[in-house]
Amino acid sequence: MEPGLQENFRSTGMTHLTAVSGANVAIILGVVLYAVRWARAGPVVTALVCAVALAGFVILARPSASVVRAAAMGAIGLLGLAAGRPRAAVPALAAGVAGLIFVDPELAGDIGFALSVLATGGLLLLAPKWRDALQRRGWPAWAAEALAVPAAAQVTCGPVVAGISASVSFVAVPANLLVVPAIAPATLLGVSAAVLSPVWPTGAEFAAWAGQWPTRWLVLVATRGANVPAGALPWPGGVLGALLLAVLTVASLIATRRPLVRRLVAVIAASAVLGALPVRLIAAGWPPPRWIVVTCAVGQGDAVVLPAGEGRAVVVDAGPDATGVDHCLRRLGVRRVALFVVSHFHVDHVGGVAGVFRGRTVAGVVAPDWPEPPAGYAGVAAEAARARAPMAAVTPGWRYAIGGLELTVIGPFEPLQGTSSDPNNNSLVLRARISGRTVLLPGDAETEEQEELLSHLGRTAVRADVLKVSHHGSAYQSPEFVDAVDPAVALVSVGRDNDYGHPNAALLDRLARGGARVMRTDQQGDVAAVQTMTGLGVVARGSPP
Repeated sequence: MEPGLQENFRSTGMTHLTAVSGANVAIILGVVLYAVRWARAGPVVTALVCAVALAGFVILARPSASVVRAAAMGAIGLLGLAAGRPRAAVPALAAGVAGLIFVDPELAGDIGFALSVLATGGLLLLAPKWRDALQRRGWPAWAAEALAVPAAAQVTCGPVVAGISASVSFVAVPANLLVVPAIAPATLLGVSAAVLSPVWPTGAEFAAWAGQWPTRWLVLVATRGANVPAGALPWPGGVLGALLLAVLTVASLIATRRPLVRRLVAVIAASAVLGALPVRLIAAGWPPPRWIVVTCAVGQGDAVVLPAGEGRAVVVDAGPDATGVDHCLRRLGVRRVALFVVSHFHVDHVGGVAGVFRGRTVAGVVAPDWPEPPAGYAGVAAEAARARAPMAAVTPGWRYAIGGLELTVIGPFEPLQGTSSDPNNNSLVLRARISGRTVLLPGDAETEEQEELLSHLGRTAVRADVLKVSHHGSAYQSPEFVDAVDPAVALVSVGRDNDYGHPNAALLDRLARGGARVMRTDQQGDVAAVQTMTGLGVVARGSPP
């Protein structure tokens, strides 16, 4: 899954659906059990057939933590079936979890494992009681089941999801309710496609085609839910935030056993939501007032936005995937892209180009006169042609002005060849001026291009109030260039836990010693530099992907 889609599932409280769980195993084994019992097989034969199906599922899904946990629970249940005793799901879950943690203690810290166990536990312990309670109050059986299942999964998984995302979702229960009908078809059709593919490709192709529709529904609900205004409230992240919500959840479940307390909690919760929602909608806090530049949290890549009037912006680079930059622009309220600037054609800067064009008019595209890598250039050119947006190569001295924003290309002066990365060292280097502040956007320019800029322009010409740190904060930086820029704010666009060692600790230390406020998208999400009444400030949105 691309990072943007993973973030959508987190924001909508649907992360537990991305981990293979006992629910998936139950769907598969339920079909197998129905077929075997229809053939009037005994308990031993039934257990053997289900064991083969269980082993095949583990091989197909690969033995990740949640798959192994689900398989262990299923195996214990099958032993009970073979012995002719009724299966006890909760003891099977407990025994499976305890045995797996004993064998591999690292599973205790695996998020997918935790979500899978908690979701299954909620379905076993809470959902039946809530379903029965709703039925006693006159709810139809199907409606009671449909509401109890996602509510139980959300309550048990909520603390872990809150710890991961640093937010509590209001849309989680409705979203999980909407996707219930799609989970079983998506699972069965996906498994069918995989099983049929070696022996009947045509049948597998049909199963995959059919399976895309319930899967599309899951993605649609997650995407729409993530874009609901004020759909999530900020919450302390990490272990402390998860424990805090867990304590409050348990206390609420115990307290609401009394009818009077239950009514009181319902009234307080409804009042809090209704009271806070208008404030969240009217003063959502993003985008911050008087922002002059935003670096989008798009993972290991770059996407920078400069305001160009109401609902309009200049976008520099597009990150590695379409969803990340599209969501960033939606959060900023950008409906029209006055200009899309490509610093260079590496995939982490242009892989998400379709997201810039998605649902927006793009007036034009500019790029460096260095069309490499060819695949990146072709992708941008194709998207521009599809949208009938003119595309041009620009060189130093090119200027552009709109809505109080002035943009100037200051590099590269001549093609640099034979460097450690020619595409990086031929990045467009942009200098923007807005609200009396200067912003330097050097793309992925490394030591060679930075030194070339200093030799042609001198130190004064590269001085800027805000620096988008080059190449995700890599070590390939000229110390003289960094000192010459001397920024008050340094924005680092970088992916969490990346394999490149970005950002470089020595570089960040040098920036901080020079007086810069360093902001990182991997730690703080979307980050903005803002013009305040007293000077330059920074605002972080939080919830990085």
